[in-house]
Amino acid sequence: MSYPLPLQSVALIGRQDSPEAADSIAALAGFFRAQGVAVLVETETAIQAEQLLGKTALAGGECADFQQIGQQANLAVVVGGDGTMLHAARQLARFDRPLVGINQGRLGFMTDIARSDMIEAMESLLAGRFTQEERLLLDTEVIFGGASAGWKPQANLAFNDVVIDKGAIGRLIEFELRVDDEFIFSARADGLIVCTPTGSTAYALSANGPILHPKLGGIALVPLCPHALSNRPITLPDTARIEVRLVQGANARAHFDGQETVDLMPGDAVRLVRSPHRVRLLHPPGYSYFAMLRQKLHWSEGPSIRSGQTANGTPVAGE
Repeated sequence: MSYPLPLQSVALIGRQDSPEAADSIAALAGFFRAQGVAVLVETETAIQAEQLLGKTALAGGECADFQQIGQQANLAVVVGGDGTMLHAARQLARFDRPLVGINQGRLGFMTDIARSDMIEAMESLLAGRFTQEERLLLDTEVIFGGASAGWKPQANLAFNDVVIDKGAIGRLIEFELRVDDEFIFSARADGLIVCTPTGSTAYALSANGPILHPKLGGIALVPLCPHALSNRPITLPDTARIEVRLVQGANARAHFDGQETVDLMPGDAVRLVRSPHRVRLLHPPGYSYFAMLRQKLHWSEGPSIRSGQTANGTPVAGE
């Protein structure tokens, strides 16, 4: 489905520690202003860009916090890596604002536009040639001895994953898993990853979890170094209500998208359900999820090619 136009206001969100990202923010602000589109620059992004490039960095754009962006912008352009995209998605999901990602990080599973192509891509965006994709979110609740943690709504969302692990001490934890109020199993392990299809190519992948296509309505449970080898990853429907209750492990923690952390004690539990909110990602013409996997995971590519040499040992051009 192509993204509807015209655009009246665009928000720019970027990494706060990258001169390259600041240059990109300035270039994008200038481009959109020249096209007659109002530009909002996220507050921390604007502060850092001005520190690095001076007062002209915003090219006439206005500073705005995430609340203002959610209420006023038609879409947000995120400049950075997957962590930057995760942060922006968590903040803006409740406003149902679509996101476009420009990769300034390492892998960039969600930021799929190269910096060198960003202006050409934005021209395609304004021409209505981008396609839209919806991604699953999880609502989470931490229960401390039977009482809700009472977090703010935005802190309850997980776009990638929720990780319950042993914390700083190198000892196994024990936990019980329930799905739809049915006891499934108890396990001793380093922890458990509960991930969305988006998060299936993140931490869960390194723990031998399955890759879930973004259009699949599923939630994967991936044990971390289970003591019993029979504890294997399992994929649940996204309608499942999941509860992970800590039985043993005084230093355990729950991590939400790697951006929020809560200490857990025996008896505490983490509950997870599908969120009513969705993250809407916009992709440029020619985007393919499988092509992205081939590129990022180096499928069909030999070690000699990755190391900058051909099969006979000669350097690849440009290396």
